[in-house]
Amino acid sequence: MMPRIGMFFSTLAIVATAFLIDTPARGEPGAQRPAGVLKTAYARPDGTPLPAGNRAYLEPPLVLSAPPRETAEDGKSIYQPVAEYLSTVIGRRVVYQHPGTWGLYRTTMLRGGYDLVFDGPHFNSYRIEKLNHNVLVRIPAIHEFVVIARQGSEFRHMSDLAGRRICTHAPPNLGTLVLLSHFENPARQPVIRDTTGWNEIFTGVTSGRCDAGVMPLTNLKQFDPSNRMTVLFKSKPMLNQALSAGPRLSSVEQNKISAALLSPEAAGPTARLRAEYKIGPSFAAATNRQYEGLSNYLRNEWGYY
Repeated sequence: MMPRIGMFFSTLAIVATAFLIDTPARGEPGAQRPAGVLKTAYARPDGTPLPAGNRAYLEPPLVLSAPPRETAEDGKSIYQPVAEYLSTVIGRRVVYQHPGTWGLYRTTMLRGGYDLVFDGPHFNSYRIEKLNHNVLVRIPAIHEFVVIARQGSEFRHMSDLAGRRICTHAPPNLGTLVLLSHFENPARQPVIRDTTGWNEIFTGVTSGRCDAGVMPLTNLKQFDPSNRMTVLFKSKPMLNQALSAGPRLSSVEQNKISAALLSPEAAGPTARLRAEYKIGPSFAAATNRQYEGLSNYLRNEWGYY
């Protein structure tokens, strides 16, 4: 009798172990299992694999992110619908992650912690060059940055701004980096007054708080219809913000995302994002070649090169 009882309990232990391995803990499927339960490949006790959809859900999620230009709550309202839409498009879970600070954003991006990123053209160019990303879609509008001063001021050329107060966004904002690229000698660089928002930059110049300011030409036309400002410099036209995808997404998945974001079905999920950045009715198709060379604006920024 004793051998049979021992055999019975051994069989019972094997069945119980198989059951625990195939049964996730409470909460989401694939959540962490209780201590002592062995980790193994996800499969039924009979060895047949789980359905494809379940396997995709159990994989680590793909991370969509963007610079922390808004609060975490606002970021979620802008990007979470996009993440959910892309999850349905490629059949893999995509989650939005707000970085919190620019320092954390830079650090996480540089170590490849983001799979899908929506940000400026110089960052997209850098990820193409260094992180094996591909640009998928972009804002259709073209950027032209201008450096402005008040009419009647003493400033006539960019060199006149050495050591002067400039209202602009803090680096690595592209407009600010375009300005600083004209001052290779650090001892003769302008003094950057970190100013958030194009309207605040314009007001900073008109009020005299700053000697000059940096903004897109389209915003200057909006704020200054009576030509109160002198344009000291206008950049060459350059591409706008874009979405890039990293190497954890296959080329097939990247193509699916591009097509999906250019399709009419994207109108709802991308509505808040398009409104926030005045994108218009839809994104435009983008290629890596269009963004070549813009990473050069980051060469004097710490941590990139």
